[in-house]
Amino acid sequence: MAIRHFQPNIYYTALGSYEPVLRISGGDTVITTTVDNAGRDASDQEVTPGGNPQTGPFYVESAEPGDTLVVRFDKLWPNRRIGRTSTIIASNVVEPYYVPEMPQEHITAEWELDLEKGTATLIKPETDLGRLTLPLAPMLGCFGVAPPRGQIISSGTSAAHGGNMDYKGFAAGVTVYFPVFVPGALLFMGDGHAVQGDGEIVGTGIEISFDVQFTVQLLKDKKINWPRAENDEYILTVGNARPLDQALQHATTEMIRWLQDDLGLDARAAHILLGQCVEYDVGNVFDPAYTMVCKLKKELLPKRMK
Repeated sequence: MAIRHFQPNIYYTALGSYEPVLRISGGDTVITTTVDNAGRDASDQEVTPGGNPQTGPFYVESAEPGDTLVVRFDKLWPNRRIGRTSTIIASNVVEPYYVPEMPQEHITAEWELDLEKGTATLIKPETDLGRLTLPLAPMLGCFGVAPPRGQIISSGTSAAHGGNMDYKGFAAGVTVYFPVFVPGALLFMGDGHAVQGDGEIVGTGIEISFDVQFTVQLLKDKKINWPRAENDEYILTVGNARPLDQALQHATTEMIRWLQDDLGLDARAAHILLGQCVEYDVGNVFDPAYTMVCKLKKELLPKRMK
């Protein structure tokens, strides 16, 4: 187990089997940075073309297809004072007849971050909201592993390998589980948001560069089908697809598998528990693939499973 400091100088706008930037082992902690969705770094300078540039990939020694990669986010925090957002809700999120009434001019909003107080304040454009101030809730919008079959998949979308899920629950303290499809897993991360509402319905959160610290573990010969995660309160599963009902199906099925295969519930018990206690969160509903999250409170699990 080692602490590895890594300063990126190359970024990718897709997740695939690229040459790794760093080799790490299970138990290692990595301290690194990410740029924002437009390729701007901690000094707010554009250092790479935009499009959700990713830091990585990180090669995890001994990871093979059929394993599960475990990633715990120890720290996610903005490292500059200015963040930016879009200002128009996506047309696919509203009723079609309302689209002509939407603002036509695309204006970028700027937010001033107080990293000591943990707030973001709208500083332009001027609106009826005045200087709206929100508490910071940092999360990573896009991260995952290299997909299977030699695919290279844009960081603007998502699938079973993760990608641009834009789920605001992916915050510090969360542990995420990914299926491994290629040797080394090849872990990517980027697209930091200081704040974001459910669904990322304007196509952005408050986009910002991040300081990131994460720790990896490897579960050998443990196969999962879709990303899973847990925090202090919940276990959760993620489905990425379009239409939205397909994403929900993937997330729900993965939760049933988790309850049965790993936590020991029989099928009837798993169905009864989810039927009355399941919770769903909406991840991304802006990009080509939508994200749905299926959640279950840990306190509801039999004590032997916790």
